[in-house]
Amino acid sequence: MGTGQLVLDGLVLLFGLVGVVLPGVPGPLIVWAGVLWWSMAEQTTVAWALLAGATAALLLNQALRWLLPARGMRGSGITRGTLLLAACTAGVGFVVLPVIGAAPGFLAGLYAAERVRLGAHGPAWVSTRDALRAMGFAVLAELVICLLITSAWLAAVLFG
Repeated sequence: MGTGQLVLDGLVLLFGLVGVVLPGVPGPLIVWAGVLWWSMAEQTTVAWALLAGATAALLLNQALRWLLPARGMRGSGITRGTLLLAACTAGVGFVVLPVIGAAPGFLAGLYAAERVRLGAHGPAWVSTRDALRAMGFAVLAELVICLLITSAWLAAVLFG
């Protein structure tokens, strides 16, 4: 793989890392695609091992992504209906203000549903904050996994 392709592959991995925290961008999938591209071009034992490790790590990450928020949501009393309404308002926010509108739309829907369910501002805000904290742990775990994969790729490129 030439220098130009390595730079482009590094940019794909960087975009994937940024995509982890941007709504609507499949960051882990982009990171995996970058490792796949590099592995297909290199076709060495190190490249295939890194691809296998990245695949296993991202599959584990998917399991954690669904388990961590669910546990935190159950603790704060968030219902599936609340999450469905928040997802719908995130979709509306995404259409009204492309890409960046999804996050405030989700927050507004989550808070509104909790306000209706709990009846007062204080408990609704505490519940919303707890739900956001639970989802934040999932995003943080995803970011750490993607950073580890990108670091392993960089080490394999430099030293492998």
